[in-house]
Amino acid sequence: MDIVYEPEPLPETRAAILEGLIAYNERQTEGRYPPPRSVALGLRDPQTGRSVGGLTARIAYSRMFVELIFVPEHLRGQGLGAELIGRAEAVAREAGCTGIWLDTFSFQAPGFYEKLGYTEFGTLADYPPGFTRHYLHKQLS
Repeated sequence: MDIVYEPEPLPETRAAILEGLIAYNERQTEGRYPPPRSVALGLRDPQTGRSVGGLTARIAYSRMFVELIFVPEHLRGQGLGAELIGRAEAVAREAGCTGIWLDTFSFQAPGFYEKLGYTEFGTLADYPPGFTRHYLHKQLS
């Protein structure tokens, strides 16, 4: 086998990796879980209908992972971030998830998530240099 560097992954390379990994994981977990799926909560400008931010997440193995969340700076402080997280938690509960996890940088919003009931379970220091990456989880009831 040859190992080939792709500075931008080819769609067929990503598909081969993802499909192979999903099939392997399904065999290991004996098909007890539905296939992983992605969800999004978009923030749309009501006047233009354009997306300006929102949240993307992945549901797998009884947990939701919040991949990305962004609220434009001019809209911050209005409760939209908390509403996005609250709605994501509702989606996770509806999907039968027992918890939600995410990561954030020290220059972003670790305190915001802690106020919403998330608990830190790990950090990666000096990533990026001079900052810390925080990993947080919240158990859903």
